[in-house]
Amino acid sequence: MIRRKQFLQWLGSFGLVGAAQAAPKQLPLSNSLPDELARALMARQPLLVMISLHGCPWCMLVRENYLAPMREQDGLHVVQIDMQSSRVTRTPAGVPTTHGALVREWGVKLAPTVLFLGAAGKEVAERLPGGSSDFYGAYLDERLVQARRLSDLERR
Repeated sequence: MIRRKQFLQWLGSFGLVGAAQAAPKQLPLSNSLPDELARALMARQPLLVMISLHGCPWCMLVRENYLAPMREQDGLHVVQIDMQSSRVTRTPAGVPTTHGALVREWGVKLAPTVLFLGAAGKEVAERLPGGSSDFYGAYLDERLVQARRLSDLERR
């Protein structure tokens, strides 16, 4: 496991230390997927659900460099689910559960993994697992296009 100091040194080799030492960007933790999904669908957008793991450097990279900026700048609807958390949320069907139990129910084994949810909590694009690819931004954009297209088709 990479420790914070090693991770900062690694980022420093790419000239990214200043960004890593800035206040970390956060995503809201899910409290109620039906409510969060309803807000996204009202905005004619899919809901992105980032499955994360506390202390995961790839999760931090995806959160801080992709999802949080897109949420702030583009109004992307995104929430975070912690793989090992006992925090309470509700499934897309409205059933009370914990973050950890929901991750197991979805069969997610890798952090980070991003899910793209449309009407009734149905996945409307292929899941995006991992975060270490040089092409992550392109993969994310591709899945967003697919999710938006399928979400539009569901509304017709």
